[in-house]
Amino acid sequence: MKFFKYLPAALLLISMVACKPKPKAVDVPVVGFADAFEDATISQARTGFTDALKKNGFSEEKKTVQIEYSNAQGNIPTLGLIVNHFVSEKVDLLATCTTLATVAALQKTKDIPVFAMVSPVPERMKVLDANGKAPANLFGALEELNYIDTSFNIIPKLLKPKGAKLVIGMIYNQSEPQSQDALARIKGLAEKQNITIVALPVNTSADAQLVTQSLLSKNIDAFFANPDNTVFASFETILKACNEKNVPIFTSEAGLVKRGAVAAFGADIYQWGYQAGEQAAQYLKTHKTDGIKPELVKIRTRVYNPVAAKKYNIAIPSNFQAVK
Repeated sequence: MKFFKYLPAALLLISMVACKPKPKAVDVPVVGFADAFEDATISQARTGFTDALKKNGFSEEKKTVQIEYSNAQGNIPTLGLIVNHFVSEKVDLLATCTTLATVAALQKTKDIPVFAMVSPVPERMKVLDANGKAPANLFGALEELNYIDTSFNIIPKLLKPKGAKLVIGMIYNQSEPQSQDALARIKGLAEKQNITIVALPVNTSADAQLVTQSLLSKNIDAFFANPDNTVFASFETILKACNEKNVPIFTSEAGLVKRGAVAAFGADIYQWGYQAGEQAAQYLKTHKTDGIKPELVKIRTRVYNPVAAKKYNIAIPSNFQAVK
């Protein structure tokens, strides 16, 4: 069955008990797609994933695949129920979007292949076993931290500090390993460049407005939007507050540039999903994982937002492409 996207966890559980799964056509593979939260940028990964399946002959329209999609809307217990449901249905594979969904899937099954997207490498997800090995059923496209260096290092090249040194503000979610890892990485980069980092924790997107306003009161020169689910989910709130205080936003996520950040060097979210989808399609053709392994994201782009660049009078290097 299809999950109702906006049901709370309790109602979702009732619906799973009361409803029978949608009948499966003979010999049609079933993909369980678990999305951790609703976001305009992150949703491009799902589009890329399904497009890759279509290109390889797996299309819902042609009834050559059945994709069961469910979105936890940022609710962790609901995400666990979603994955449990897919596992109990014995789907052919799990597709997971963002770290929380990937970790939940790896915790619930060791047998069903998990094709991850918008997720970091196993070390950053803290899913290695006692011998330092990643789960054998983990596949898809993953990201490491090296690209953040390039994303962060463009800020002092494009922006002059108001005072003696550049002050960059960040918010981060303490419960997300990739967010804390990114913050630690950025602090190390900032120290080498004599840049001050002011970082405040945020627990949910509902807290983002107050935390961002508090951050802006500390006279920061720029805001850095790091790879954090809470930042993605509350980006418009962050953008509005920063624009009101004339503080430009830089980021490591190309999708946020289209939504109003000045510039980024980062993964193309659509291509990220597409890359994971190509692996999933390869598996569906043979139901074997031979020759398939987790890959680093292949396509990263340097992009800028012309409107934001003009607003802050920032000259963008010629090797950056304008978003449309």
